[in-house]
Amino acid sequence: MKENMIRKSKEIIQNAKNIVVLTGAGISTESGIKDFRSRTGIYNRAPESILSLDFFYRHPRDFYQFAFENLYHPDAVPNKGHDILAKWEKEGKVSQIITQNIDGLHQKAGSKHVIEFHGTMRTATCLNCGEVYTTEELERSLKTNIEFYICDKCDAYDEEDHYIKPDVVLFGDAGQWFTPDGFATITDVIRQADCLLVLGTSLQVTPFSTFPQYKADGIPMILINKGDTPYDYAPDTYVIHESIGETLTQLVD
Repeated sequence: MKENMIRKSKEIIQNAKNIVVLTGAGISTESGIKDFRSRTGIYNRAPESILSLDFFYRHPRDFYQFAFENLYHPDAVPNKGHDILAKWEKEGKVSQIITQNIDGLHQKAGSKHVIEFHGTMRTATCLNCGEVYTTEELERSLKTNIEFYICDKCDAYDEEDHYIKPDVVLFGDAGQWFTPDGFATITDVIRQADCLLVLGTSLQVTPFSTFPQYKADGIPMILINKGDTPYDYAPDTYVIHESIGETLTQLVD
């Protein structure tokens, strides 16, 4: 069964000219980054509420300390899966990557066309004046400045109005792509794909989980994820419950 899925998926990839890729935490765990909801994931160490906008406003320093320890991975390097996607983009096969991940590993691997649906942990922005800071400089400032999370480039009546917030989408937050225009851009890209490649996501968190529904009828979806997803038995879907890096290597060979 697995061999048939690999053979059919390889044939689809070889013939595809406009692959759209959806990626989740499963591709980053192969670079040593913890996911959120698995048995060893981040939410087993802390409640989901710590990644909420409300918690950020009430406890900004605690929020940042947690984020630096669990969400910021400057030393992580792309794995074979990231490298192969970047290679396919250069060859003109992959047109767009839409990722739930905030680690920037797709870009580190060389991919240019990446939509970071949940934002990025590499930068942070003042909520008042829009001044952009790198996470690296905020982490350095944490050691010497108690209120490092308050922007000193602008003035606001309330301190909260010029907090520096990481450019990630928190619970209770709205990011760049959580808008009608942003959502329309993504769904239009998916509708034009001649193959949808889904990697390392359980497809259970909305609205990201709805994206496969926008592919055109008859267009194949290759789903590589170690766990089950709600789309495993969808029409025109080829499911491989194996490592992403190893599986993509087989599809390239």
